[in-house]
Amino acid sequence: MTVEQSVLRRTPLFEIHQEAGAKLVPFAGWEMPVQYDGIKEEHIAVRTHAGIFDVSHMGQIEVEGPGSLAFLQRLVTNDVAKIEVGGAQYSLLLNEDAGVIDDLFVYRLAHDRYLVITNAGNHTADLAQFGLVARDFDVYVRDASANYAMLAVQGPNARRILEHTLHVDLPPRMKVGARQIGRRPALVCGTGYTGEDGVELLIDPEIAPAIWTELVDAGVVPCGLGARDTLRLEVCFHLHGNDLTTETDPISAGLGWACVEATGFIGSDKVAVLRANGIDEKLAPFVIEGAGIPRQGNPVMLGEETVGEVTSGTFSPSLARGIGMAYLRSDLAESETELEIDVRGKRRTARVSSKPLYEKER
Repeated sequence: MTVEQSVLRRTPLFEIHQEAGAKLVPFAGWEMPVQYDGIKEEHIAVRTHAGIFDVSHMGQIEVEGPGSLAFLQRLVTNDVAKIEVGGAQYSLLLNEDAGVIDDLFVYRLAHDRYLVITNAGNHTADLAQFGLVARDFDVYVRDASANYAMLAVQGPNARRILEHTLHVDLPPRMKVGARQIGRRPALVCGTGYTGEDGVELLIDPEIAPAIWTELVDAGVVPCGLGARDTLRLEVCFHLHGNDLTTETDPISAGLGWACVEATGFIGSDKVAVLRANGIDEKLAPFVIEGAGIPRQGNPVMLGEETVGEVTSGTFSPSLARGIGMAYLRSDLAESETELEIDVRGKRRTARVSSKPLYEKER
């Protein structure tokens, strides 16, 4: 075992993954399953049935106290005042220059109590930013990551199986509720990262292996990070480190809808200027017209001119073609614009599309 492998963190489900024969890889400081029986098979299972993901590497930060609302309004980009108790909201954490430190989910658990979900690779930086800003508010901030294992159960049959197997009442989409799972307190959240219906469970780490096994025995398909990535990219959900970085801003990323400058969040003045003056580049989804699978870093070409760079790219099991997102010169980021992607030295014809790239038939 290398030094790098020896310091990787493991979720409470590590032995379950190992026994199931999952392919384990380093991810954001954790040893995580990238696939079980295959990315395509797991992807299709989520689109057509139900899949379960171990996302216990995600971070959790509790925010509590009379100054909680004012604190979060200063810290994150969306209007936290609009979250009712039991509600959820997508938001961003920015620096003073409007660079994206992280994208987050904020759950309002009580009048003055919130839970914020962070990305694994950014959790330490997020926690530091929370602590720094908290000095100016009557608020208590605590790293709650050790309190939870997190399971995402996604797919058209996910809710039905969960209700039947765990005998738990599930909240609607973008809502959160306190429940009992395995006779322990738990949070059930009507959120996800796949474009399918389903929930995310925040449960006691001690019972996580038993709950995982119970759901798999009920027919839910174990899924790894590989399928999680192909699923999210088909519906154009951002991935921090690819589509969002501290060098990118929310307006260029197409996330202006999650920014309410009137709340005075850190970086709001810069966001207001970008919104008013326009942007030089824009994140746009695209599809490859023929063969070829785009990857992060591939140049986007118009003739002999480089006009952008792929931030996320993969093969779409649902669309059976290469897809991706890229920051493009703003005038080229309109749907149906034809470009070329340089995939390992070979140019592949691509066409700018609209979001989402995949949409379930109604």
